[in-house]
Amino acid sequence: MPARRELTMRQIRQMLRLAGDGISAREIGRMLGVARSTIQDNLKRAQEAGLAWPVPAELTDAAIEERLFARSGYKQGVRRRAEPAWDELVCELKRPGVNLQVLWEEYRDQHPDGYGYSRFCELFREFEARLSPVMRQDHRAGDKVFVDYSGKRIGIVDRASGEVRQAEIFVGVLGASSFTYAEASWTQTLPDWIGAHVRMFRAFGGVPRLIVPDNLKSGVNKPSFYDPEINLSYGRMASHYGVGVLPARPFRPRDKAKVESGVRFAQTYILGRLRRQTFFSLAEANQAIAGMVDRINDYVMRRIGVSRRHLFETIERPALAALPASDYEFAEWGLARVALDYHVEVCGFFYSVPHELIRQQVDTRATERGIEIFHHGKRIAVHQRRYGGRKHGTDIEHMPSAHRRYAEWTPERFRRWGASIGPHTEGLITAILASRPHPEQGFRTCLGILRLFKDLEPARAEAVADRAVAIGAFTYKSLASIVANKLDRSTAAAGEPQAVITHGNLRGSGYFH
Repeated sequence: MPARRELTMRQIRQMLRLAGDGISAREIGRMLGVARSTIQDNLKRAQEAGLAWPVPAELTDAAIEERLFARSGYKQGVRRRAEPAWDELVCELKRPGVNLQVLWEEYRDQHPDGYGYSRFCELFREFEARLSPVMRQDHRAGDKVFVDYSGKRIGIVDRASGEVRQAEIFVGVLGASSFTYAEASWTQTLPDWIGAHVRMFRAFGGVPRLIVPDNLKSGVNKPSFYDPEINLSYGRMASHYGVGVLPARPFRPRDKAKVESGVRFAQTYILGRLRRQTFFSLAEANQAIAGMVDRINDYVMRRIGVSRRHLFETIERPALAALPASDYEFAEWGLARVALDYHVEVCGFFYSVPHELIRQQVDTRATERGIEIFHHGKRIAVHQRRYGGRKHGTDIEHMPSAHRRYAEWTPERFRRWGASIGPHTEGLITAILASRPHPEQGFRTCLGILRLFKDLEPARAEAVADRAVAIGAFTYKSLASIVANKLDRSTAAAGEPQAVITHGNLRGSGYFH
């Protein structure tokens, strides 16, 4: 092995020049800022190598270094002991439980006269230093997936209008194998963000231990080095798959260097190679992106001589945790407070909860088809999600008993009650409900009339109803007056002139003669 030198080649040339001028080793050391013994050692080497000032012009720094510091009989750059395949060790080191001690012991089993542990580690670090910065990071198989959106977007043309709409590109990169997943989505909003994770895990066929996202608002509500606040819906998705979320530190790109490198590589492969193609739908774009991602994963990395797919199949996939029985269904979680009408608002519509929870805070979970409401982790209500029509979705079981009875009142039910007495009563009920701007405004009137008729014979009740319809008496007071004054008992037949009422304030026919 070459001897270690403590002077730069510039200092060595200056040392030879000063020594040629007859300056002592002590003075040269003072001028160069090194120990006298170092100067003496290097002057001795120069004397043994036949070097003196002036140095021949054809001698380069490399040639001078070779003559001064190479050992006799040793060819620089060639090691004298058997070495392992360092690129294979880089791959093996990513397996769970494997470290340099294990690899060195296996190496010594094959080469008993090989390097000692310290030299083995030194040579491995020298090889590792020649790799890319991403590969120098210590990533265990099945440990992390780094996710982010590319800063570049892909254009998709609307066939009808010709308008070009830009789609986002989501990229996920596994830490140990650099196996890459990419897809296009319209936005970076929560549904697209979580949906991309679901499809990524499905493509991997398993899940790693941690997700490392950037501090995108869809994933992290509040970035923090000590206690980042994870979006509730994103956290629920992670819980479904049994993975943790470890956001990268704000303004620390090295925390996610793996995905940064993967994003740049994906941009070159995807955007660079697809720039001349025109896409008319998101599905077309994703089909082309999938082809480019396959090329990325099958590309043989020069430094270690294998592809990302090879590393994934041999090292990463066996270390991934199993997928759950079903994919995560996107749900948007939120907090709400129960109003005085025992309803909570979700996406502009109102859904009931048990009335005992008025003024309590609850968690809401909105999926494409349903609304779930939780209190202290217990589900207390389930509703079909509303997208139009009436604003309120009310479960009758959530009502107080008094409200429940009122909720049972419907126009059809009042008509049935009226019909059970007779056709005139049914007609009266129908007329009362029709006379109000909203049928519900006539419910109390109908209820009062039916209670009034409860004490009457059906025949008289029918007569009262007929009389009320004839004179347009559609209030409870009018019906009560007809019953009290027995106005339903008029003997006038239909179509005959009515008898003139005699009253002191009425002018008789003689007044006009």
